Amino acid sequence: MNPIETEKLSNDKSLEAMRQFSQTYAKRTGTYFCAEPSVTAVVIEGLAKHKDELGSPLCPCRHYEDKVAEVHASFWNCPCVPMRERKECHCMLFLTSDNEFAGDKQEISLEEIKAVRESMA
Repeated sequence: MNPIETEKLSNDKSLEAMRQFSQTYAKRTGTYFCAEPSVTAVVIEGLAKHKDELGSPLCPCRHYEDKVAEVHASFWNCPCVPMRERKECHCMLFLTSDNEFAGDKQEISLEEIKAVRESMA
């Protein structure tokens, strides 16, 4: 991996923090990760990257004109308002059991996330 690509990745501390948060939140809310683990890994990586860059886990699956302003508004900080209010996760990180894309897992290893990250580099 070249240095430019490395700069785009989250640091391991943030990645682990977002992994732990995601697992805890899924268990607490009775939601499940996507049946395709790479979706879960990419979203957790995106949350960690935003945590590194912006100080907050801004939803990585949306386009923002001004990410800093969005962080301060906090609507799209994970868990976002639609998730907290209606269990609607645009990123497909937290899915209700009746969602056709929901898997049966509420855990993902750091190694799985890193393997997906490496495969995309």
